[in-house]
Amino acid sequence: MAEAHQTLIQNGLRSRVIIEADGKLMTGWDVAIACMLGAEEFGFATAPLVAMGCCMMRVCNLDTCPAGIATQNPELRRRFAGKPEYIINFMHFVAEELRENMALLGIRTVDELVGRSDLLRVRDKLITHRAETLDLSGLLSNPYGDKVPHFNPSQVYDFHLEDTKSAEITDKLAKSLKGKKAGRLNVTVSSTDRTFGTLFGSEITRQCGDALPEDSYVISCRGGGGQSFGAFIPKGLTIRLEGDANDGFGKGLSGGKLVLYPPKDSAFEADQNIIVGNVALYGATSGKAFIAGVAGERFCVRNSGASAVVEGVGDHGCEYMTGGRAVILGNTGKNFAAGMSGGIAYVLDERHDLYMRMNKGGVSIDTLKNPQDIQELRELIEEHVKETGSEKGKRILADFDAYIPCFKKIMPRDYERMTKAILANEKQGMSRQEAEIKAFYAVARK
Repeated sequence: MAEAHQTLIQNGLRSRVIIEADGKLMTGWDVAIACMLGAEEFGFATAPLVAMGCCMMRVCNLDTCPAGIATQNPELRRRFAGKPEYIINFMHFVAEELRENMALLGIRTVDELVGRSDLLRVRDKLITHRAETLDLSGLLSNPYGDKVPHFNPSQVYDFHLEDTKSAEITDKLAKSLKGKKAGRLNVTVSSTDRTFGTLFGSEITRQCGDALPEDSYVISCRGGGGQSFGAFIPKGLTIRLEGDANDGFGKGLSGGKLVLYPPKDSAFEADQNIIVGNVALYGATSGKAFIAGVAGERFCVRNSGASAVVEGVGDHGCEYMTGGRAVILGNTGKNFAAGMSGGIAYVLDERHDLYMRMNKGGVSIDTLKNPQDIQELRELIEEHVKETGSEKGKRILADFDAYIPCFKKIMPRDYERMTKAILANEKQGMSRQEAEIKAFYAVARK
């Protein structure tokens, strides 16, 4: 907190930024200290939950908590949820204690208290010997103490979104979107065009929801994609990029399609070169992405429903993935599938050494035996070749049967048990929802 506050002052940016502190804030005294270190907004979580009656059993997902404050069951939530006035009363007590502390310090407003670390001192008697070894001078001795700025709404930075490339395509396709007509557009992009396509995607969602068919709007780009290229784009929007892309490619993908491939006149081998940066497809929920080249680190982190094909990834691929499909037609970095709890990854393991780079804590690794898996993999690679013209994909399809033994299926063990249980329940005549609920409790008990 203190470091962020001081660094922003040093760079002349403090008045443009609101700093929020959160993490176990329980009392007005906690708020006062956070404020003196540089915060002006405060986030609460645990304390308000307890005020509502939460007993912190941390089993909300099992619907077995007697308090039932954060239960996933709507009926239980109606029966047990605490009243909002409990939180209001709690916040009044916190605010009153903050006022008392401010009065003792001779401070009238919170704005006057922001960054006043000179009002803090180290206790004379510390609890442990280890605490006595801490040097807190960097936190308490603000070298910019004579300047104690805080957020000033009048100095908020204007990003001039109306002048961005994303706003430009939104204007050009506005009539087509309003008339519910398909649209096509060719543009040149550069690394300064961040979150390209997101504004237009938001307009599609606002006017059409998720009713558009795939490829209703196709934007063909050439150049270098900036950070978060194609972030959050919805169903019906396809963005093709001939070039390369920075970090955050397809972040939060929400039903749209992204296609990335190297320039057609390039001489390098796509499957041996990095074409997109880190955290591609971070938090994607649905949609498709086809990348003819290698991605950086943390590919498909927290992907929960999108399908993606890429020709190699860096470290921590498919980390915390909870759903969807990831096809890796090449090498992976270390720690692959760490924390993966859902979805499936198909990895081409030509050297049969993938197991050495995997985080095997919660996932299984196996060859492809199920005909449905083999068919699904083939269809994804075929679409990848169709969209990107991938040479690596063409080689695999040309001798697909010979490549099948080289592919590994990575799947979380609990997810696999859930999938099998759901299918078994559906065969007994249950609806999908009933099958999922029964399977969940059966797996949770085990």
